[in-house]
Amino acid sequence: MNLNAVNAIYSFEMARWWRTLAQSIAAPVISTTLYFVVFGAAIGSRISEINGIGYGSFIVPGLIMLSVLQESIANASFGIYFPKYNGSIYEILSAPIATVEILLGFVGAAASKSIMLGLLILATAYLFVPITIHHPLLMFLFLVFTSVTFSLFGFMIGVWADSFEKLQIVPMLIMTPLTFLGGSFYSISMLPAVWQKISMLNPVVYLISGFRWSFYESADVALGVSLFMITIFLLACLVLVRWMLITGYRLKN
Repeated sequence: MNLNAVNAIYSFEMARWWRTLAQSIAAPVISTTLYFVVFGAAIGSRISEINGIGYGSFIVPGLIMLSVLQESIANASFGIYFPKYNGSIYEILSAPIATVEILLGFVGAAASKSIMLGLLILATAYLFVPITIHHPLLMFLFLVFTSVTFSLFGFMIGVWADSFEKLQIVPMLIMTPLTFLGGSFYSISMLPAVWQKISMLNPVVYLISGFRWSFYESADVALGVSLFMITIFLLACLVLVRWMLITGYRLKN
C-alpha cells in the first residue's frame, strides 16, 4: 500500500475543501438551519409529535442524512471529474499508484468531509431542539457507512459524466427527490397503505430509518433490514467503481 500516494490525493482534496468553506460548510449549515426554523414553525405547530417524538427532534436525523447524501455525492463527483476536465487525471493514472489507492484518496476525502459536516449539523441542531442519541456508536456507524457509500456513488457519477451538466443530472433529478420522499420530514406510517409499499422501493428510506433508530429507537423499517440494505448498496458501489478503474471507463479513453 502506497500511503504517500493516498495521503497526497487525500490532502489535496481536503485542502480544496478548506479553501471553499463558505460553499462547503456555511451553505449546508445555513440551509439546514432554515429547515429547522421553517418546518419547526410551520409544520411543527400542527404536528406536535410523531411516534412519541417531538416533530422538531424527529426531523433531525432526516436533515442530517439529506445534507450528508448531497455533500457526499457532490464532493466525490467533482473531486474526480475536475482532474478529467483539466487533464491532470492522466498524471495520476500514469503514476505508480494502484486503483485502490486512488479510490482511498478521493473517496476517503469526500467521506471525511461529509462526516464532519454531518456532525456539525448535529451540533447545530442542539441549539434548536432537544435531541437524545440512544446509540451514539451506531449513529456514527450509519454516518460513516452512508458517507462512504454515497461518496463511492458520487465517484461513479464523476467518472461517468463528460460535462458539468451531466454532473448535476443524477443528484438533482434522482437523489434529491428520493431523499425528500424517503421520510426525512415524516413517518412512512403516516402514508396510505399503497404509498407505504411504494416507499419501500426507495433505498433512502432504509438509510434514514436506520439512522433515526440510533437516535430514538423508533423507525419505519427494522434496524437489521436497514443495515442489510446499506451494506448491499455499499458492496454494489465498490464492485462498479472497481470495474471503472480497472477497465479505465471514461478515464483512459
